[in-house]
Amino acid sequence: MRFASSSNFRRVGVGSVPGLPLRKLYRSDHLGALDAADAAQIRALGITRVLDFRGVHERTSAACRLEQVTVHSLPIEPTIVQKLAEMREAGERLTGDLVAVHMQDTYRGFVRHNTERFAEFFQHLLASDEPTVFHCTAGKDRTGFAAALLLKALGVPDEEVMRDYLLTNDRLVLPEASRLGLPREAMEVLWRVQPAFLQAALDEVDARYGSLETYLREGLRLRDAERAALRQLYREG
Repeated sequence: MRFASSSNFRRVGVGSVPGLPLRKLYRSDHLGALDAADAAQIRALGITRVLDFRGVHERTSAACRLEQVTVHSLPIEPTIVQKLAEMREAGERLTGDLVAVHMQDTYRGFVRHNTERFAEFFQHLLASDEPTVFHCTAGKDRTGFAAALLLKALGVPDEEVMRDYLLTNDRLVLPEASRLGLPREAMEVLWRVQPAFLQAALDEVDARYGSLETYLREGLRLRDAERAALRQLYREG
């Protein structure tokens, strides 16, 4: 499915692995720019719950345009935007390689500073199996890490997790101009995802928790019972 006013809206999981894509779960860019036609089509999917990873300003400047849904805020502030703005104002040349380095650090920050938000994300999913969309602004980084954690918790093979993550690159359209005044080469990195970004977060998981399994269990509070419940709630077949 593709929508003109929400280019990165899609079901979670894109491969041919049994049980994918996931039942009743969607991931997206923000829902504050939906036109009436797209909003109606998305609501027709039965979605009643929205999990919003955007920061405070992002959320208030582009409120969700879906009607008759419950929006839960799980705010993770977009530190990469502030960092790049500060660097530009300081006169630093923002090359693609430099932006990639800071993107990897952003992903490490998801583990260092925002594990509790992702734990809350899973608590919402476990509370009921109502049709749900989760998103941030572009639906690629905060949302991408959340989707990867969900798929890994469900035992989806690594190649399928990465396939779902990288599909963003086929969905998002690079803006003609950056509101931050970033050069084109910087935007081509900022507005895309790379395997190295997701791997940076997973490496941080290993560094801090010893393994992904420990992170799921201790950081995200997903023990065997919770993971079994997730499979029952959301995997097809």
